Amino acid sequence: MKLSSVVVRLGLGAALVGAGACASRQQVPESGEARPSESLSAYYPLAVGNRWTYRINGRTDRTVDVEVLKEEDGYFHDSQGGQLTVDGFGVRDQKRYLLRGPLSEGTQWTNVVSVSSTERYRILQAGVPCESPAGSFNHCVRVEARNRVDASTTLVNAFTFAEGVGLVRVEVSAEKANGERLPQTWLELASYKLRDSGN
Repeated sequence: MKLSSVVVRLGLGAALVGAGACASRQQVPESGEARPSESLSAYYPLAVGNRWTYRINGRTDRTVDVEVLKEEDGYFHDSQGGQLTVDGFGVRDQKRYLLRGPLSEGTQWTNVVSVSSTERYRILQAGVPCESPAGSFNHCVRVEARNRVDASTTLVNAFTFAEGVGLVRVEVSAEKANGERLPQTWLELASYKLRDSGN
């Protein structure tokens, strides 16, 4: 399954992507730290050789690996068949924006991915700390994507991007008409290796 599909394809059977990376920890500095970047590319570093490994549902024996294999026609192709790029509006695949600016709470956008499928996105938090087994990160953006399946169910995909790292967490749930959320699957970054980053 494509990495971009995992992030945004709000499906009950979502699974993830990635390939044997080295663990890295970024400590949360004391006060006086630098401000978060406004550059969207900082929240999804795309370069040939970058790798991420994700745990599925917290299990160390179930992982998915993603590695950027090549750049072609402006898109970075990963080992799972995904194709991502960063343009003047945000981080996107060939059908949708995964992250758009401005990077501030409340920013919203819509992706019409087919005649019968519209995904609605909203930034829940920006510039906040986040954690995963791969480390603690100072500047993260949390995004929620919603896609109505039928009159009684909406699929909700919450994902978190960390500055200088990329996608660190994905949570997929089914929301009933009464507001009850039924967790389906979740993924968390276990390790990563980025080209020229020292990780």
